[in-house]
Amino acid sequence: MARYIANRLLLSLPLLLFISFITFVLINLSPLDPAEAVLQAQGVPAITDELIAQTRAQLGMDQPFMKRYLNWLAASVQLNFGNSYVTGTPVWTLLGPAFLNTLKLTFVSVIAIIVLSIMLGVVCALREGKWIDKSVRGVSFFLTAMPSYGLAALMIWYFSVKLDLLPTSGMDSYPHYILPVSVIAISYSGIYFRIVRGSMVSQREEDYVLYARACGLPEKKITMHILRNSLQVAVSVFCMAIPIILGSTVVVENIFAWPGLGTLSVKSILSRDFPMIQAYVLVLAVAFVLFNTVSDIINAAMNPKLRKDY
Repeated sequence: MARYIANRLLLSLPLLLFISFITFVLINLSPLDPAEAVLQAQGVPAITDELIAQTRAQLGMDQPFMKRYLNWLAASVQLNFGNSYVTGTPVWTLLGPAFLNTLKLTFVSVIAIIVLSIMLGVVCALREGKWIDKSVRGVSFFLTAMPSYGLAALMIWYFSVKLDLLPTSGMDSYPHYILPVSVIAISYSGIYFRIVRGSMVSQREEDYVLYARACGLPEKKITMHILRNSLQVAVSVFCMAIPIILGSTVVVENIFAWPGLGTLSVKSILSRDFPMIQAYVLVLAVAFVLFNTVSDIINAAMNPKLRKDY
């Protein structure tokens, strides 16, 4: 197992390098000169060519492309993404707290998604074709198709305005988590519970289930075996839900004024704060790669056949 983990980590390094290079290239392809963006953010009234050239020299943008990329990569490994063009403060001092806030919201949401998906998936699989199965799938299809901002608006109107039960903004206490987590969980559970249901339905047709019933095993024990084997398929999906939600909380965070990556990224894009945007894209891309690697490791731990070639 240790050899498998080491190999998977080594295989992820070239991908991480490629992602960092693409991130750096995309920012440098922007039609707006970063030096001009800095001067605009600083509120300079008259931007001249001489001032732009001076700013480029101060930021090291007059150096060769590969030298700038390698310097930026070496600094990024140490979580030094430069200074914000807008505030002048180090990027990580703003990005770090926002990342932790989004991570809190993401993990609570993922736990809610996993619990809901497994519960609904098991119920629908055991009642395949019955009214409860059709009803749950129909309702989940409707809720999944509804835009998150529409669902958030409805929940704010009912639980905060009409009933006056829950706060609508901030993250000061546990009740502040309820509405944003509910919106995220409802939006994604409708997708993931179908994976659990489909996997359980297919597992019920396997030979080991027929053999277990022939041996007289209790139905509850057989169901637990089916669920355990089905979750091997769902583990990858649940692990990848974390970076997906990390990158898709923009709408929810802005609606509920959650001080996370989504709120920070919108402000950075509107103000053309290139170092902040660059760091945001890189952090999310690295999160995707790392959680994908973690899902492979968990699957290999659950199924030894997956690591036989390592």
